[in-house]
Amino acid sequence: MAILTFQAARKTVLEKILHNRPLPIQEFVPILQTTGRVLAQNVLADRDFPPFPRSTRDGYAVLSADISSPPVKLRCAGLARAGTSFNESMVSMQCVEIMTGAAVPQGADAVVMVEHTQRQGDWVEIQKPAASGENIVWQGSEARQGDEVIPQGRRLGYSEIAMMAAVGLSDVSVYQKPRVAILPTGDEIVDVAATPGPFQIRNSNSYSLQAQVASSGATAIPLGIAPDGEIRLRQLIVEGLTCDILLLSGGVSAGRFDLVEKVLSELGAEFYFEGVSMQPGKPLVFGTVNGTFFFGLPGNPISTMVTFELFVCPALRILGGENFHPQPFLKARLAKNIRRKPGLASFLPAILEGDSYDPVVSPLEWKGSGDLASLNRANCYLAVPEQAEELQAGQWVSVLPR
Repeated sequence: MAILTFQAARKTVLEKILHNRPLPIQEFVPILQTTGRVLAQNVLADRDFPPFPRSTRDGYAVLSADISSPPVKLRCAGLARAGTSFNESMVSMQCVEIMTGAAVPQGADAVVMVEHTQRQGDWVEIQKPAASGENIVWQGSEARQGDEVIPQGRRLGYSEIAMMAAVGLSDVSVYQKPRVAILPTGDEIVDVAATPGPFQIRNSNSYSLQAQVASSGATAIPLGIAPDGEIRLRQLIVEGLTCDILLLSGGVSAGRFDLVEKVLSELGAEFYFEGVSMQPGKPLVFGTVNGTFFFGLPGNPISTMVTFELFVCPALRILGGENFHPQPFLKARLAKNIRRKPGLASFLPAILEGDSYDPVVSPLEWKGSGDLASLNRANCYLAVPEQAEELQAGQWVSVLPR
């Protein structure tokens, strides 16, 4: 059985997905339906941005050379408002009143904020010098016509939608979402609406996985619950393999009724690894059957959630056409000492507190990878490297948000 280190397993997943992913299918959708979708085209500037030299302040447009030794009185030649222009070319010892966002008149090379001026009729006293270019964004300084402003493969959010609107895109080419089959296994699992027997539990994994799949930009296809029996399990696995990726939870340990790997093997599966040196999530399986990737996730709820975030989420983003970027971890100071047995990379439920400049993380007491109550008191996972035996309070550590 191939059991890899956490880093080696992550590298294996990313390499296999990157090198063997099929080309996603494109579709056009209205711009307001693109939130969370992956861009399938390069977005180009349809004109210069800004399309004219733009004032960033309310004040007066001036020639900077005229006001090098303030105070200086200039004659106000007119007004430039946003959406209009001052059509004359300015000359020395003139100024033009200007609003934020308005086009800077031809000849002017600086804007003095209104706070540094005093006006009497047509004359304005400039009380502070301004360097050439001060309070002006020059035409084309943000982007030139034809420049790429959003690259293909970007996941779209509010800023990208604003940019697409600014260049006049009302319909956008995006990649279709990956379809993800979800199959929890085990006779001990019952539907969420059922009343569990004395030794049964409700099917929480299917629901958490559907939520995580959706937040990863994919479409969840729940297949129900697979019993601990090979015939029905095989039928449901075959159905799941028609999707872009198959997620199974439970049935991947070494118990008598852990049948997932056996059935997958009979279907011709290639296993890239069958365990990871991590806690929670050690019995994680990853492979492919006839070109379809699958993950056998552990059955305990926290193990399922952690392994999804660390392995499945990056895989889904790549399968969905997103440009690959390493998963970001935050840094925070540890609130208290931790001693542990080394050998497994650990991801412990924790609380991240403090302000923006002094984040502090406190691990929670929890009862193992089935302790959903403790997880829901947490807002992150404290990431502890495999060989770390002791971490000191105040030490900077890695944190995975949840």
